[in-house]
Formats: sequence, structure tokens, C-alpha cells
Amino acid sequence: MTFEVLNRRMEHRWLLGRDATAPTLVFLHEGLGSVSLWRDFPERLTAITGCPGLLYSRLGHGRSDPADRTRGPDYLHREAVEVLPAVLDNFGIKEPILIGHSDGASIALIYAASGRPTKGVIVEAPHSFVEDVTLAGVHAAVETWHTTDLPQRMAKHHNDAERLFRSWSEVWLDPAFRSWNIESLLTGITAPVLAIQGEDDEYGTPAQVDTVVTRVAGPSEGLLLPNCGHTPHRDQREVVLDAMEHFINRAAGRDSDEAAA
Repeated sequence: MTFEVLNRRMEHRWLLGRDATAPTLVFLHEGLGSVSLWRDFPERLTAITGCPGLLYSRLGHGRSDPADRTRGPDYLHREAVEVLPAVLDNFGIKEPILIGHSDGASIALIYAASGRPTKGVIVEAPHSFVEDVTLAGVHAAVETWHTTDLPQRMAKHHNDAERLFRSWSEVWLDPAFRSWNIESLLTGITAPVLAIQGEDDEYGTPAQVDTVVTRVAGPSEGLLLPNCGHTPHRDQREVVLDAMEHFINRAAGRDSDEAAA
């Protein structure tokens, strides 16, 4: 399904929740992600929390329209302060719980720091600054793109996988992006934050989680997972579901009886 925002068509999936008063979970995908690449994780999380959920593919991703401008070093900020607010307004979502993965995590943090009402923020494999390991991971992804069937696998999920991969990898490897940093913005986040990362994340070190947890102004907690790479909700699915469920219940102000209902 698609909807129109900022004069562009965007793919989305809406998940009904059993609790009409619960906050909406808004899922923000990774740098090469889309609605379909979340697979059934959002359905599992909305089922156990009772919250409604919204997934959407950013422009140039999934079945959404192509991006309407060249991706630059400020693209995460544009997504957070221009596109995401328009998406939420379109659906009448006033105070979401944001669930962001990788690029989506950075977008969630920037949005939460902007001052718009946010019930809570869950970030997986967040980026607050650029690390050497991140750039090494992008270089490795470029090599994988040219030497494996990654283009064919990505084409199953995106209208123009080649254009998407090129725009993502080129901006991260642009020397101008090396100084990208949102650490100073984190102090503006007053909503509760849960930061999750795998110990074996190929795109970041535990310093990313430490930075988020120590700098945000509101309540925060970090979860570092062993035997886990860049996608905790895939690599440690049940552990992540449990951690997110408990965080969401607290952020929504539920007691244990309400959460079990």
C-alpha cells in the first residue's frame, strides 16, 4: 500500500493493535532497508504489546517513489525534520514510540531531539558519529555488491536496487560525511531511550550505544548483545522482542496487569 506525502508516493504497512489507547510504534528501517525487509518482526512486536504500528519505505527504497533529490551528507537530518514529521502528520500520529535500525536509528534520534512529542525511542545499531569500522563495513558491502548475488537479492525488495545501493554507499564514503556527528543533539532528547547493539556489529562499536545512553537527557538504558551483528532483531530476535516489550510497556505507563491483558 502507498500514501502520498510531500507530493511523493511512499510504500507503507499499517498494523492494527488491540489497544486503541496505546502509542503507535513507528518503524524506521536501515540504510538499505524497506517495509518488506523488516519481515514479520513488527507484527510480532505489535502482537505482544497491543500497540498499532506503522512501517514505511523512505523515498528510493522498497516500492516508494524515487528520491526527489541527490542524497547528501545531510540526508539523515532531512529525513528526521522534513519527511518523518510529514509522515506522522499524514496518519495523525501525535506521540509515537520510534523504533529505528541503523540509519533509521539516527533518524529517530534526530527527530526526538527536535522537540516534537515522542513517547519513547528504541534504537538498534545507532550511528551518532562516523567510525573507521563503519567505513570499513561500507567498503566491504561495496565489494559484496560487485562479487555476489547481492544485487539480485536486493532487487526483490526495491524498485531500483542499484541506484539505492550507489546513493547509500557513495554518501557514506564521501569525505564530507566523515565529520557527520549528532552527539551535541542527544542532550535535547528527554523521552526514554533504549539503545541496542550487537557485540559483533560490523558497522559500529559499543561506543555508539555508550554515547547515546550517557548523553540523552531522559531515562536511558543500553543493551549489548553477544553473538549478534548489525541486525539485533534478526540475530537475537527473542531477546530483542522481550527487551522492547518491557521498554514499550514502561514508556506507555502500563503496569504488569495491563501489559498482560
